[in-house]
Formats: sequence, structure tokens, C-alpha cells
Amino acid sequence: MITDQVVRELAEFDGDGSPVTTCYLNVDGRQNLRPVDVERELERLVRRAAPVAADEPSVSADLQRITAHVRDGIDRKGVRGLAMFSCAPREFWKVISLPLPVHSRISVGHAPSVGPLESLVEELRPIGVMLVDRQRARLFVYEMGALTERSELVGELPRDYDIRDQSSRGEPTAHVDELILQHLRSAAKAAFDLFHEREVGHIAIGGAPEALAQVEELLHPYLKERLVGRLRVPAAAPIDEVRTHLLDLQAQVERDAEAATVARLRDAVGAGTKGVAGLDDALAALGDRRVDVLVVSEGFEQPGWRCPACGALAVVGSTCATCGAEMARVDDVVDEAIQETFAQSCGLEICVGNADLDVLGRIGALLRY
Repeated sequence: MITDQVVRELAEFDGDGSPVTTCYLNVDGRQNLRPVDVERELERLVRRAAPVAADEPSVSADLQRITAHVRDGIDRKGVRGLAMFSCAPREFWKVISLPLPVHSRISVGHAPSVGPLESLVEELRPIGVMLVDRQRARLFVYEMGALTERSELVGELPRDYDIRDQSSRGEPTAHVDELILQHLRSAAKAAFDLFHEREVGHIAIGGAPEALAQVEELLHPYLKERLVGRLRVPAAAPIDEVRTHLLDLQAQVERDAEAATVARLRDAVGAGTKGVAGLDDALAALGDRRVDVLVVSEGFEQPGWRCPACGALAVVGSTCATCGAEMARVDDVVDEAIQETFAQSCGLEICVGNADLDVLGRIGALLRY
């Protein structure tokens, strides 16, 4: 599992003068359908890293180990990405399976490249789910692809609570309303205790509409800040039905976040402040180290140029506009730009099927200044 502790331990590893090779590999079955597709993706990365391997024998050994691991076969059940770290001289080798896809890349440095993992840790914060009606309350935690029910932490009202406490005319008494309120308060408190302890990133609630309106008002501010939507499922729904609706809501939250980022970019570009659109301007901003967040359409590729002297990227070569050196061709300058965002500790938002971003040239950047 990816945790803050795992990332910290990786970040603390030092090659002690020997290079550390990091490989992030997208093994998502929706994009790389067959094992051979994954192997081809890795071969592309290894070819790009060949110049470094030629100068550093240990990097060549690292790449061989990474390649052997992938060719030996990967169990892709529930796995959509791999993070592999190798330092042959120190006999250091670590593989982390990821439940989300990653942007494939290989980097070599004095320590493992953990920036993408840090982003994933935040993205993979557990999700809390609470289902309620006027009698029962159920709690769930969704983490690393697994939905676990923790409903033992909160009780429920007796099944005949609203029959035993009726007036002589057969109408529920005020005592019944008070029992329901206490039940919902208890559910809200149990949800806070569990979800705060588990440090959830988002909260979703579902169940009977009349109970939801009440319990939402009773939620602790910590939970209200993390509430992302309602699940249209009854409180007694089977766990598989809960999971399906939760995944749909999670996908919608991701799309909404991407749309909000693109809207910020569009507004910044329109105002002419702290935003640029199009590949040329985005590359120039990276070269000036002004990028705060790079925004890219998934699958956008274009050949271009990189300057080996100063690292500048460009769509058109072959002379570097920054330092005048001879530039080298690269198969995909967009991928080079993404790599540069990690080197500069910039944010990265890869958007899926966002028409507004396509209009802006499929790439843009929110700027620091």
C-alpha cells in the first residue's frame, strides 16, 4: 500500500554516489490491453534512457532488472500502474503496485523520484461512506480499491420503535422524533470518529432522503468540508451496489476537478494574467520556470526538440533560442514537458476528453507569476 510512511522511506534512501533509477509504468488494462502492449511501453522508455545507461553501467543493470520484472508477468488485477526503484550498486530494489494509472517515465537521480507517489498518496486518501435512514446507519471506508463496512461502530433503532411509541390515535409521538434525532446524532458522531481517524479525503452520503437532510446538518465541519455528493442508494443496499455508485461518484468528482482547473486556465488566459495556452507558450513558460500547474489533454503527443546544453524545449529546432546550442530531436516534446514539471516540482493535471482544453490547444499552464 502507498502511505506517507512508504514515501518518506523511499525519499530518505540515498544512492551514496550511485545513481538511482525510477520507473513509473502505466499498466492500465483500458489503455494497454495486452501484456505485450505493456512491454512495448516499457521498451519505449528504455530506449529513451539508453544514453544515460551508456554512461552509467549501473543504470544499465537497473533497466535490465526493471525489464525482467515486467517480462516475468504482472498480475494486473486491481493494478493500473507500477512504480519501480532500483540502485544495483546498493542492491536496492522496490516495486509498488498502484490502483491508479500513472504517466509512464524513467528518471535517474541520486535518490528515488517520489513526486508522483506523493501526488498519488493524496489522491488515494480513503473515502468515507455513510448510509442512513430513520432506523439504521451504515459506515464504509473505501481504500485501495476495497470497500470495507464498519457498521458495527453505530447501532440502530429497534424495528418497532415507531409502533410502540404512538399516541392513542395511532400517530407517532414526539418521543419517536427524539429517538430518530438521537439515532442520527449517534450516526454522525460515529462517522466523525471513524473518518477522522482514517484521515479520509472525501465523504459521500446516501440513504433515505428525509434522513439525509437531517444528518447532513448534524455532520461535524470536518466532514462537511469533505462532502462531495450523495449516493442514490437505500441504506440497506448490498455492498456491491454501494461500490458501483461510489465509483461513479468518484469519477464525476475527478471530472469536475479537471473541469475546474481548465476553467481557471481559460479565465487566466482570457484575462492575460497567469495563464498561457498552446504548446509553444507552455514550453516557453517551463523554460522560464514560471509554471505552477501544467494542464494537458490525455494522449496529446507531438515531436519536438530539447537542448542538451540548457534543457530548453521547443516545437521547432534545431538551434536553441535560449543559448544558441544545437538541439536534439525528441519523439514527444509533450512527454518531455511533463517530465520537466516533475523536475521543477510543478503541479500536473491530465484531463480526459475536456473539449474546452482542446480549444486551448490541448495544453496550457497556470503560472506562478
